[in-house]
Amino acid sequence: MSKQNEHITNNTNSEHFDVMIIGAGISGLGSAYHLKDQNPDKTFCVLDGMESFGGTWHMHKYPGIRSDSDLFTFGYRFKAWTGNPIATGQEIMNYLEEVIDENDLAPHIRYNHHVLTANWCNKTQLWTITALNKGTQETRVFTANFLWMCQGYYKHDKGYTPKWDGMDDFKGELIHPQTWPEDLDYKDKNVVVIGSGATAATLVPKIAADTKHVTILQRSPTYFFPRKNENPLTDQLRALNIDDKWIHEISRQQILQDQESFIKTAQAYPNEVKKALIDGVQEHLGGDFDVAKHFTPSYNPWRQRIAVVPDGDIFAGIRSGKASIKTDEIECFNKQGILLKSGEQLEADIIVSATGFNLSVLGGIEFSVDDEVVDFSQTVGYRGMMFTGIPNMTWVMGYFRASWTLRVDLIGDFVCRLLRHMDDKKVKQVTIALREEDKDMELLPWIDTKEFNPGYMMRSMHLLPKRGSKADWQHSQDYWSEKEVLPKVNLDDDLFSYK
Repeated sequence: MSKQNEHITNNTNSEHFDVMIIGAGISGLGSAYHLKDQNPDKTFCVLDGMESFGGTWHMHKYPGIRSDSDLFTFGYRFKAWTGNPIATGQEIMNYLEEVIDENDLAPHIRYNHHVLTANWCNKTQLWTITALNKGTQETRVFTANFLWMCQGYYKHDKGYTPKWDGMDDFKGELIHPQTWPEDLDYKDKNVVVIGSGATAATLVPKIAADTKHVTILQRSPTYFFPRKNENPLTDQLRALNIDDKWIHEISRQQILQDQESFIKTAQAYPNEVKKALIDGVQEHLGGDFDVAKHFTPSYNPWRQRIAVVPDGDIFAGIRSGKASIKTDEIECFNKQGILLKSGEQLEADIIVSATGFNLSVLGGIEFSVDDEVVDFSQTVGYRGMMFTGIPNMTWVMGYFRASWTLRVDLIGDFVCRLLRHMDDKKVKQVTIALREEDKDMELLPWIDTKEFNPGYMMRSMHLLPKRGSKADWQHSQDYWSEKEVLPKVNLDDDLFSYK
């Protein structure tokens, strides 16, 4: 009998684990690795609602899906990346599969398990998790001492598409990249892609050659960073036959140093950085192209994520004439396509709404404490990963400005240290609570919207926990400070309440 099966309870419909991890994407797999590596005595299970691992990378099927971050920092610190800095979706899936195989994580993962509810009981000091097995349509019950939420931050089943007048009149196909049809035929078709973010930047160059024409329609421009899909230092080290683990760590540190320098420069000299980014686009598109209209954002650099464009491929499509860009607003849809507020008509056989996603607060699961439903908007977040009044639970919400996975590693270390600390104290429960000196602190929205304000966050801010005005109660977007602070957190601080 496996170690996992030894923990089946007397109720044949229920299983118990020390730790329950929700999500088998890049966050959940990284967390599972850290738990198994740092706390090998803990039993654990990973539940995922999809039929396989990968989360975002399993779900997205649209042409050209790739990372918009380098894989030396988007990859884990414990698993060397051996490819180019920017990777295709399939390359990332291969990497994650290797993580599962190399660390024997597969026996711990239950796919097709959609979590419905999670209830903490103060009497038993346990979480009870109910999940629907989508294969058998049976409800399964699990209990766990600790809940580790790694389900990502948006709804996988349906992307965000605004409501425009006349949408029902359009006679062509209207699709969202999250639910890309496998049999979609865009060959020799007129395609309009609404949106200007990373999805549009990856999709358009992939389909441009096969379409009759593809038009990027954006309400406002965004920043792009065109660069070669290579790292000279990495290539030099590989040519010297340096061990892949060393190359990964050296490249990772070099990139992190460069990113820190860029962020500090962007904050200190936003106009100069803005000009450099726009000049980079102008260089790819030629001196006659109107970058002032189409590629000059109204916000300062790094207030939203900047997508890396490997080899400037999206601009090559525009230069060739196979793709074009319109900066305008939609008046309405009609039978033939889209009428713009400027009066211009865009003919379309296919319209792709690359307009973002719907934020999911902790997977849309109904949480409760002693059967009282939790409203997370009424809680205060501790460093963006634990919440007042919610015992024995951590949420992995990564970075938006740096690679998401950097925080997966940091939180992994923190949770494993916290679990060992609880064992040493011989306690079963930890709850985050405001200290006396915190109780009059100003409560603010989850994220400082002056510093980071993408649409998906702004649409759902009212659902998210509160942020305090003190550092302990903020979700820092600064990896470079958190990597120093989190390992030194005093786990006996008054804000940790143990039982």
